[in-house]
Amino acid sequence: MKNIIIDGNNLTIDDVVKVARKNQLVKLSETAVKKINNSRKIVDDFVNEEKIVYGITTGFGKFSDIFISKDKSKILQKNLIMSHSCGVGNPLDEEIVRAIMLLRANALAKGYSGIRYSTVNTLIEMLNKGVHPVIPEKGSLGASGDLAPLSHMVLPMIGEGEVFYRGKRMSASQGMKAADIETIELTSKEGLALINGTQVMTAIGALTLYDAINLSKVADVIAALTIEGLNGIITAYDKKVHSVRPHKGQIKTAENLLEILKNSNMTTEQGEIRVQDAYTLRCIPQIHGATKDAIEYVKSKIEIEINSATDNPLIFSEDSVVISGGNFHGQPMALSFDFLSIAISELGNVSERRLERLVNPTLSNLPAFLVEKGGLNSGFMIVQYSAASLVSENKILCHPSSVDSIPSSANQEDHVSMGTIGARKAREVLENTRKILSMELLTACQAIDLRNNLGLGEGSRILYEKVREEVKKVEEDRIMYKDINRVQKIIISEDIIKDIEYSLNRKL
Repeated sequence: MKNIIIDGNNLTIDDVVKVARKNQLVKLSETAVKKINNSRKIVDDFVNEEKIVYGITTGFGKFSDIFISKDKSKILQKNLIMSHSCGVGNPLDEEIVRAIMLLRANALAKGYSGIRYSTVNTLIEMLNKGVHPVIPEKGSLGASGDLAPLSHMVLPMIGEGEVFYRGKRMSASQGMKAADIETIELTSKEGLALINGTQVMTAIGALTLYDAINLSKVADVIAALTIEGLNGIITAYDKKVHSVRPHKGQIKTAENLLEILKNSNMTTEQGEIRVQDAYTLRCIPQIHGATKDAIEYVKSKIEIEINSATDNPLIFSEDSVVISGGNFHGQPMALSFDFLSIAISELGNVSERRLERLVNPTLSNLPAFLVEKGGLNSGFMIVQYSAASLVSENKILCHPSSVDSIPSSANQEDHVSMGTIGARKAREVLENTRKILSMELLTACQAIDLRNNLGLGEGSRILYEKVREEVKKVEEDRIMYKDINRVQKIIISEDIIKDIEYSLNRKL
């Protein structure tokens, strides 16, 4: 497998996924090594001259006015990491930790952080050998970056803390020894260079964004199956309608629906059985399309952030200048992740309303709750309950974290982003929405069977058949969560979308 070469400028979200989930190896570019060494020289010069520079020869936060002599620089950096390791909660998933390590290494590769090449290399070696720091999920304010969780990332580098290695949780010293990686002693600026940044929130957000893109595609196919289950009107998806309101996502969704439903015998035209459908069918392009546009916006922001220098101070070696700024502030990501939560949540919101139309006999003209012996059997009644519960939970989770701020460090750091909370919320909203869409998919397939499946569309047929390979039609009540879980595995897999895109000969 080809190495991913990082230089601080060209990392993609796809690269992040390859490293985080597929364990692709990482290597610094030669240019990055030169830039790292150049900025390190500036730091060494300032330390030797005992110039007063924040974070290099001073304390941190409110202690920025306290001078630290060069003979105490190593103690200062070690104390920084240990004192800032205040994370709490469950450990972050392995894939998120791997993404964090990659993004931090890529930020350091830009050459503005003043860290030693050997220190960056230790972080990359841990990533490549699968030594994953135990990083608690909670404790970051999102400015000055993700200080607490990133400190937990650094602890094993200095032989402290815990790691996961080959599926086992152990002390960092054990894990590093088992992987044959030397622990290090941090020196001036290095602790700060490793923890002052937005890489935790961005890692969580990047993986969530990647999954949201795939979910938005499968949501179109699931919606198409519901259209067929309800004999929906496809006239509303006509290109002429959407060309006069040319939002990119809206146009894309309408095109998707027409292609997915091509040659279906289960859809209708305007006026055949009714004049128009309810909003949750008729407005799928407008609703799903708005989510697609929001996702594209967030994607553009993440692509900037994963290739940014976000620590403080920044070392500009070409001018021999050190500038204390605020690139660690997570507000650009915080706003984006709140927006992402809302966008994903709306896929679930409209999905549950379509599900309700399927199970409600006054709206579907199908047996109540899609079961033929109603009363004795409850059918899909509680599937809708469960979906409604998740929709309501998502609404609570979509309260924006970015509007909250609590001053810290004796009011020196008096506005913070809460961006990491925003990223974690977006991840939870995504998980809930996957389940809601799984419930709709299961229900739509049942409705299609009750209409005797007269022939599905070119794309919807593929997803329907995949579901029926795993889950049979409900004839009598059975344990439903097992079916929901099986269907969720199908929509999480990227294979189903690849199969549909291949069949349609187009990208959804």
